[in-house]
Amino acid sequence: MHQTNYAADLCLDFHIAREAPRAESAPPRVQARVLGALHIGVEGAVEAVAVAPKIRTVLAMLLVHTDQVVPVQGLVRELWQENPPVTGLRTLQTYILNCRKLLARVIGHSAARISQEVLVTGSGGYCLKGDQLQLDWLEFQRLTMLGRRALSEGKTLEGIGLLDAALELWRGDALADAPAGRVLDSKRRLFEESRLDAIAIRAEAQIKAGLHQQAITQLAAVTREHPLHEALHHQYVRALALGGRRAEALEVLRGLRVRLVEEIGIEPGAPLQDLQLAILNSDALAV
Repeated sequence: MHQTNYAADLCLDFHIAREAPRAESAPPRVQARVLGALHIGVEGAVEAVAVAPKIRTVLAMLLVHTDQVVPVQGLVRELWQENPPVTGLRTLQTYILNCRKLLARVIGHSAARISQEVLVTGSGGYCLKGDQLQLDWLEFQRLTMLGRRALSEGKTLEGIGLLDAALELWRGDALADAPAGRVLDSKRRLFEESRLDAIAIRAEAQIKAGLHQQAITQLAAVTREHPLHEALHHQYVRALALGGRRAEALEVLRGLRVRLVEEIGIEPGAPLQDLQLAILNSDALAV
């Protein structure tokens, strides 16, 4: 009697296991990079975005507004400014479909599933879901915040290391290959100002820690990118002077003054003038 019931139970268990629907696996998180040319993929397989320029614009708009519904009209203005074509809305829908196809290929799921879980239609626009995305801009912000916190707690080397990691995420100008309208152009400026702020904070920490050569190497590069940026030149000249390279420091100051006068018709500000005087007077405390 027991054997008969046991066999029946086994048979029932087999049918239940065979008929139970398989749980669909969660899609892997998308790795997206905007701190340079657009790249997208999954871990270990991130690639350049090889689509038409206007599709890159749409994708960039969605990426820099992760977890926000980007209005249709905002996307239309970014694509065509104040002169959209008659078929603009239909063309935008085609661009969204292409973005979904790109994400589907990268993740390995259907475009239909992508439209339900990753790039979804919201109220009056489209939204890229942040829980399915790892964005280098957000990681840059996280590492920068942790670095600043470490520095404020007196953990100088840890803070410098975190800021190094944040700045290493940059691969060139942000959104370099995405044709930009007003919104993306403002985002580029925001991103670049955030990068320069992180560089300045790191340089100040390096100078205070006596790591003058590290500061000099990094500031030499960024001042070439921004030849009229007085605050970065101030740090560069300080690092040179404190590193025993006063002649080079004074030459950097002279070059900056020439550029400021010739290109925009102004003299260097008071902080740079005071710094020059301190170097000439060999006043290390004032540098």
